[in-house]
Amino acid sequence: MRFLATIVLNAIALWLTTLILGAGITVTAYEETNLALIVTYLLLALVWGLVNAIIGKVVRFVSFPLYCLTLGLFALVVNGFLFWLVAWLSEQAGFGIAVDNFWWAIGGALLMGIFSAILNGIFNNRSRSRDDDRD
Repeated sequence: MRFLATIVLNAIALWLTTLILGAGITVTAYEETNLALIVTYLLLALVWGLVNAIIGKVVRFVSFPLYCLTLGLFALVVNGFLFWLVAWLSEQAGFGIAVDNFWWAIGGALLMGIFSAILNGIFNNRSRSRDDDRD
């Protein structure tokens, strides 16, 4: 259940990101219906989670010296690369997210991270307080 909630929250974060950065980041559904657009956001959130879980860990491990050297600012570049990778993967599928250039990818990853943190903080605190009330 937590996995599905994370996917939905990431889809909402991606939707908010595309609303703010609409000029450089666009999402194209596989059909012209609202349901297809929602499913596209959910699929993109799933791909984002898989890319972060599999490739993200490897890239972060390899680039750890650069994280230390730049005091963590290199994380923006790594997250931008991962966001760009998700855009490329979805483009290969024929639908999904389109990013104009790498700077838009860095901005999208930054906003996506902020929105994901806020949404996960809000909804995970609610679920924890409900679990604590049951004890």
